[in-house]
Amino acid sequence: MTYDQFGRMLITITVALFGACVGSFLNVCIYRIPRDESIVTPRSHCPHCNRLIPWYLNIPVLSWLMLLGRCRYCKGTISPRYILVEILTAVLFLGVLFQSQGFPRVLDMGVLYDWRLVPVYILFIGGLILGTFVDFEHMIIPDSVTIGGTIAGLILSPLVPAMHNQHVWYLGLMGSAIGALVGGGLLWLVAFLGEKAFKKEAMGMGDVKLMAAVGAFLGWKAVIFTLIVGSFIGSIVGVSLIIIGRAKLQGRLPFGPYLSLGALLWIYWGPLLMAGYLHLLGRG
Repeated sequence: MTYDQFGRMLITITVALFGACVGSFLNVCIYRIPRDESIVTPRSHCPHCNRLIPWYLNIPVLSWLMLLGRCRYCKGTISPRYILVEILTAVLFLGVLFQSQGFPRVLDMGVLYDWRLVPVYILFIGGLILGTFVDFEHMIIPDSVTIGGTIAGLILSPLVPAMHNQHVWYLGLMGSAIGALVGGGLLWLVAFLGEKAFKKEAMGMGDVKLMAAVGAFLGWKAVIFTLIVGSFIGSIVGVSLIIIGRAKLQGRLPFGPYLSLGALLWIYWGPLLMAGYLHLLGRG
């Protein structure tokens, strides 16, 4: 093993462990934020017996497996969501790392030519994971994800203009502002027209604010891609749930998770998928 190979392996392990630890913190946020509880105090505790969990029983992934998904004290069931979020966060963080120069390309993902995009995308992906699981459980997306994400995107874009394929700070800021306006404005228009057509709320404002955050981080092209892909996937899932009887035709389904999935696909493969789609249109 060469020195460079050892260095890449060490970085890979570090990012995977970091992702699992961040996933553990996201689990705390997913549980507490919708309940208006502090994410700092008290320490992690069992949701059934409220016993504090010692550090050696709060190791990401390993503790859930060792305890077989049950509290050590009261034997209450600990949701599989905890280990799922920890593993998912680690995998998605590694996906961003493997887009960096010097790492082998995986699954034909795009290449990040500016190393500063790695922490930026990791921050953004953490927000998407948080918003997705809260939306699945509570049908809301926290303002800390949507409004906070939009503000973070606007602040980071002039510091890392490569977020919008730019090299000058003010062009990065301009790309972020345009993306936020297009993202929030476009989905607000869809929600407004849907409400007028169906005489009821067709879409939550959380989804509108989420698209503003997507635009602030990824730009207006990503907004279009995310909206199309998210709507397509959401429609397939919704129809499938109706067919198998798990949802009603007039029932509400969370849209945020599918928008988040669309944004993730853009980060890893979006420009490549868009280029392929435009190529097919040109040939047609």
